[in-house]
Amino acid sequence: MVNLPNPFRALILYIGFALARVGLIDRHRVVRTADLAWPRIVTGVARMSKNAVDVAMVGVAVGTSAVAGVGFAGPYWGLAFALGGGVAGGTIALVSQRFGAEAYGELGDAVRASVVLAVAITIPVSAIFWTAPTRLIRVLSSNEAAIAFGADYLRIVGLGVPFAALNLVGSRVLVGCDDAYTAMQVRAGGAVANIVLSAAFIFGLGWGVEGAAVGTVLSNVLAVAAFAVGLVRGRLPGLGAFPIAIDPLGSYRNPDMFRDLVEIGLPVGARNLVWTVAEFPMLAILDVFGENTVAAFVIARRIWGIMNAPGWGFGLASSSLVGQELGGEDPAEAEAYATDIIRFSVATYVVFAAVTAVFATDIVALFAENPQSPEVPIAVTFVYAACVAVVFQGVSGGAAGPLDAAGDTKIPFASQFLGMFCVSIPLAYVGAYEATPAIGVPGTALTLPSVALPAIGLWGVYLAFVAETTIPAAINYWRFRSGKWKAISEAYRPDAPADD
Repeated sequence: MVNLPNPFRALILYIGFALARVGLIDRHRVVRTADLAWPRIVTGVARMSKNAVDVAMVGVAVGTSAVAGVGFAGPYWGLAFALGGGVAGGTIALVSQRFGAEAYGELGDAVRASVVLAVAITIPVSAIFWTAPTRLIRVLSSNEAAIAFGADYLRIVGLGVPFAALNLVGSRVLVGCDDAYTAMQVRAGGAVANIVLSAAFIFGLGWGVEGAAVGTVLSNVLAVAAFAVGLVRGRLPGLGAFPIAIDPLGSYRNPDMFRDLVEIGLPVGARNLVWTVAEFPMLAILDVFGENTVAAFVIARRIWGIMNAPGWGFGLASSSLVGQELGGEDPAEAEAYATDIIRFSVATYVVFAAVTAVFATDIVALFAENPQSPEVPIAVTFVYAACVAVVFQGVSGGAAGPLDAAGDTKIPFASQFLGMFCVSIPLAYVGAYEATPAIGVPGTALTLPSVALPAIGLWGVYLAFVAETTIPAAINYWRFRSGKWKAISEAYRPDAPADD
C-alpha cells in the first residue's frame, strides 16, 4: 500500500514529551500512546485530505453547484461511517479486552460477528441510495443544478457503503490488537488510491462528480480486500505480519457476541448518526442563505475533518489501551492512561488548529474555481470558528475513548445529541431567521416555524460550530471523572483468562 514516514510520529512525541517535562503526563505513556495514535492520525489526515481533495477537484472542474451537490450527498454517505462506526465501536471494545486477556478464540468470534453485522445493516442502505438518489437530495434543497449533481454522486457512491463499513471494522480489529501502523498503511493507501483514481476519472475521463464517486467506491473495495487477505492469512505481501489471524471458517453464530456488539455499538452508531443526521437540517437551513454559503460550509467541513484527525488517533488509542488494561484487570492503570491521553489530545488539537488558522485563506482558496469566488471569504470565517471549536473536540473525544472501551457508550451518544440538536441546530436556525421568517424543507411537508428571535445572520453558524463540541466535552469529561465506566466494563470482559 503506502509507507508513510516517521516525522508524523516525531511531531506527536514532541508534543507529548513537552507535556511530560512539565509533569502533565507520564513519559512512558507518551511513548505507548504515540506509537498507537500517530498512525491513526496520519490515516485521518490522509482520508480527510482525500475528501477535501475530492471537493476541491469537483469545484475546480465543475463549479460551485457541484460542490453544493456533493455537500448535500455528504450526510447520506456519512451513514456508511455512522453505521459501520457503530459496529466498529463494539469491535474495538471486544477485541482489545480479549487481546489483553489473550482470549484469542473469543477474539475471532468477535471479528466474524462484526463482519456479518456490518454487511447486514449496510446493504439495504446501499440499495436505497441506488434507487432513489434524486428524491433524497431534493429533501435538502430546491437548487435544481445542485440536486442533479448530488443525485449523480449519491447513486454511485452508495455502492461503497458496505465496503466503507467493513473498512472501519478491519481497522478497529488491528488497532484493538495494538497494531495501528498496519491499519494506517492499508487505509492511508486506500486514501492515496482514491485521490489518484478520482483525479483520473474527473479530469482524465471528464466524469465530474460521478468520477469522484467511482474513485471513492473503488478505493474502499481495495482497502477491504487488503484487510480480508491480511486477517485471514495473518500477513499481507508488502506489509508483513498481522498481529492475529482469523479463521474465516469459524462459527458465525454466536448470539452472546452479537448481543454485546449491539449493546456497545448501538450507542456508538447513534452518536455517529447524530453528526450525520444533524447535517440534514443544517444544510436545509444554510440553503436559505444561498448556494455560496452552502458551498462555503461544505469546504469548511472538509477542513474541519482534517483538523479533527487527532481524534482518530487518541480516541482509538484510548479505547485500545484502556480496554487492554481493563481486560488485564488493572482499572487504576486504565484510568491513568485515559487521563494522560485526554491532555495529550487537547495539546495536539491546539497545534493543528493554530496552523490551520494561520493558513486559512490560502487553504480555502484551493477549493474554488476562482480564488475571488464569493464563497471563499464566507468559508474562511467558518474555518476560524471551526479552529476554536475543534480544540474542545480533544476533550470530548479523549473522554469518550475510555467510555467506549468499557462499554459505557450511552453517555457519549446523549452528549452529542444534546450538543447538536438542542444547541447547535437551534443556533444556526436563529441565524437563518434573518433571511426568512419560516424555513421549509424542500420536497417535504416539514416547515421550521417562525418565532420572534433576533437576527444574527452567520453568527448563528459560527456559534453552532462551537456548541457542537463544548456541550459533549463537558458531559463526557464529567462521566469519565465519575469512574462509573470501570464498573460497567466488568460485564464485557472475557469469560476466561486464556483461550487458544
